[in-house]
Amino acid sequence: MNETLVCVVGNVATTPVYRELQAGPSVRFRLAVTSRYWDREKSVWTDGHTNFFTVWANRQLAGNVMASVEVGQPVVVQGRLKVRTEVRAGQQSWASADIDAVTIGHDLARGTAAFRRSPRPESPPPAARPEPAWETPPPETLREGEAAQPHPEAVMVT
Repeated sequence: MNETLVCVVGNVATTPVYRELQAGPSVRFRLAVTSRYWDREKSVWTDGHTNFFTVWANRQLAGNVMASVEVGQPVVVQGRLKVRTEVRAGQQSWASADIDAVTIGHDLARGTAAFRRSPRPESPPPAARPEPAWETPPPETLREGEAAQPHPEAVMVT
C-alpha cells in the first residue's frame, strides 16, 4: 500500500465530464492549483506557478460532483496521486498528474455552501443467515465406571 495520498486546494478549471462505465459512473475535471506568496518588495500577495491536475471521481462521488461542482469554484480534493508519462509518435514526451479522488468538497475558507444529503442507492437486503446455536450442548452420558474427560479445548484455572 505504497500510495501517495495528497490533499490539494484549488479552483475547478474545466466543466466536469460525466461518463457511465461498466464499473459505474465516473467524472473527471481539471483542477488549477496556484501558489501564492507575499512579495516583500511590493508589499502585496503575488500568484506563483499554477499546477493542473486531472481529478477523477467514481461511483457515488461522481454523481455528487456533477450535482455540486462548477467551473471556477474553490474545492478541496483528497485522493491518490498518479503521475503518468507518455511518448506519442512525432511528439514530445509529456507527463500528467492525476488524482483518484476519495473526497471532494467546497473550500469554505473562500465561500459558503449548503449541504444536502444524497439518497442512498437501493441495495438488495442482506442474505438471511441462520442464527448460530449459542446454547451449551448437554453433557454426554457416561457409561458405568467411566470417568468424565475434560473437553480438549477446555482451559483449567488453578
